[in-house]
Amino acid sequence: MFALIHQPGWSVPRALNSSGRAGSGADPEELRRLGLAEIPTDHPMTVTVPGCVDGMTTLVNDLGRLSLAECLDPAIELAREGFEVSTEQAFAFSLTAAVYVYNPAVSDFYPGGQVVSLGDVVQRPALAETLQSVADDGRKAFYQGQPGGDIIDALGGAITASDLDLNNAEWIDPIGCEVGGLTAWTTPPNSQGYLGPATLAVFEMLDPPEDPNDPTWWHLLIEAYRSLAWERNDVVADPEHTPLPPELLLDRKRLERSASTVDHDRSGVWPKGMGNQSGTCYLCVSDADGMTVSMIQSNYRGMGSVFGAANSGFLLQDRGGGFSLMPGHPNELGPGKRPLHTLSPTIWTEGPNPRWAIGSRGGAVQPQLVAQIAARAVLGGADLDSAQAAPRWTVQEFGPWAEPRFEVEPGVSPDLLDDLRGRGHDIEELDELQPGWGPISIIALDEEGPRAAADPRVDTATALLFP
Repeated sequence: MFALIHQPGWSVPRALNSSGRAGSGADPEELRRLGLAEIPTDHPMTVTVPGCVDGMTTLVNDLGRLSLAECLDPAIELAREGFEVSTEQAFAFSLTAAVYVYNPAVSDFYPGGQVVSLGDVVQRPALAETLQSVADDGRKAFYQGQPGGDIIDALGGAITASDLDLNNAEWIDPIGCEVGGLTAWTTPPNSQGYLGPATLAVFEMLDPPEDPNDPTWWHLLIEAYRSLAWERNDVVADPEHTPLPPELLLDRKRLERSASTVDHDRSGVWPKGMGNQSGTCYLCVSDADGMTVSMIQSNYRGMGSVFGAANSGFLLQDRGGGFSLMPGHPNELGPGKRPLHTLSPTIWTEGPNPRWAIGSRGGAVQPQLVAQIAARAVLGGADLDSAQAAPRWTVQEFGPWAEPRFEVEPGVSPDLLDDLRGRGHDIEELDELQPGWGPISIIALDEEGPRAAADPRVDTATALLFP
């Protein structure tokens, strides 16, 4: 979990890094001796110490207006009494049936060995008990209770009881840059969050046209991102091992150098590739007093790892897949280290006041999605519904020295795409909106009052305004 929190009157948001660390049994040499270039998806070293519960308890204890029990009560009731299976749950558990059908941690989704369907009612009693224990006794109940024992058993010692005793939640300094007369804040490495604000800052430096239907607008936004993203894998790592001070990632002169590499008429070529997709949950909320929270948590690849806490009702994440096995790399796997994370929450402020909260799931492409909706809504003034509905693009991967390629959702004019192809872009046109390219969540906070809009790509995405 990563979170940004801002209160009216604060000069800077508070940032929470609650991403888990590799267990004390993490040994890259063990994997390299097997001739492996990356951590296998079914290896215990893909699992880092779960950080989410530490994050929840820290947020509640330090800034919360409700108790942890009050926060968890609705989830406990749903787990205990039952809930209808969503479109995405039905699809995900069907897609991964071969992996999970006999995993006791998620047996509720495979009654009688058959995968659940959309609309089926599922009860999760084991998860309800886990959540109830956390509601009653906080982090101790999770890390030192039955869930912690389940984690140790599932991973065969890769994570130990001593690893689970260490609190993962840490208040850190956010990083930010000026964009559109506001300050766009995000979490520093080991998060890749800097890429969203940095893309927008470079885009603004390129003096783009105002019309988002202008091919040049598209070209410059795509190239602004590409001019930065090529180096992500080498600069995002555990905060104690990063090659650059975090604030330098959004330094104005450094961003100006990236902007100078962008050609207004031709796509560029940069030297390195990006990372993997992942499975994530993002939310933002602002209360009547203006406290604004931008929070994100993740299982990483889809449902997470192949390992589950057998008696406690949950799967373990595989965020350790973000580590490198390259000797000496800043992001090399090692005991107690935090891996590269794709999580990219943002909060935007004007002086002491919060103005926007924006974030998304989407793995490596999260900053692209944040940059696209912010370019339309924050910089361009588009209404939130139209900004959410607008076609999106993603650069899934590029390099080494590859020609530029991106995918685009339907709804873009053929003339615009032809123009981009003429500038050297290799474009794959998709047939439908992509649920994985969101849902983006966005809140605007200004003289008009709080506004939000749900992403139409996911039927569980919701924007709610309470009186």
